[in-house]
Amino acid sequence: MAAAVEAGCTGTRILRADSQFYNAGVIAACRRSGAHFSVTTGMNPSIKRAVLGIPGEAWQQITYPTAVPDPDTGELISGAEVAEIPQYTAFTGRRKSERVTARLIVRRVRDLAKPPTVGEQGELFPVWRYHPFFTDNPAPTLQAEREHRHHAVVEQVIADSKAAALTHLPSGHFHANAAWLTLWAMTHNLLRATGALTSAFHAKATTATLRAHLIHVPARTACSARRITLHLPNNWPWQQAWTHLFDTVHGPPGPA
Repeated sequence: MAAAVEAGCTGTRILRADSQFYNAGVIAACRRSGAHFSVTTGMNPSIKRAVLGIPGEAWQQITYPTAVPDPDTGELISGAEVAEIPQYTAFTGRRKSERVTARLIVRRVRDLAKPPTVGEQGELFPVWRYHPFFTDNPAPTLQAEREHRHHAVVEQVIADSKAAALTHLPSGHFHANAAWLTLWAMTHNLLRATGALTSAFHAKATTATLRAHLIHVPARTACSARRITLHLPNNWPWQQAWTHLFDTVHGPPGPA
């Protein structure tokens, strides 16, 4: 948090953390530094009692514009329900000065792990999976829930990086690690910019997909009359996307 202030961040600072950081020490550190917190809690006995006590009419149905991954199963979901307990006191087993009262926001999705087969009886009542988090984010409930889920974007970048250049880290040499990390960051940013200029699909594609579609192209160069011609493969499914990228990057300069 101190580093964010030193870097000149003047907006609302929110620590977004997973359940491993749900403890009184982390929350106290956030409050000492003047930052908000948004921490996944998991379903411990106290949280479970609070969640199961939420009345049915308190749940708000939400629909995601694009499907999001379920943190438990990895399956893509397009809808869920959200509810809030405005005043939940955490860490009641600790000293009174260490207890924290804030918002407990819960998202729940239907558990459809085993759909009934032909001849089997369907479910008698819906079964839910709950994903609660503890926060003092002042935003409205649905906005706070959406901001809490933003961590998935970061995790996808980390996973994508581990499947690419960062698989070579760490080596036994600090300076080699630093140089490799710098090169990876430059390459990652260039690839993301390339994907964004190519198409809506490539803007969200993984590094491996961008390499396969836009970089590792089995093209052939030919020289004639001091001109270089690039011959792309026939019946290439990404020809239009690649050509669009080429024309965008090599287009004429705009007016001054």
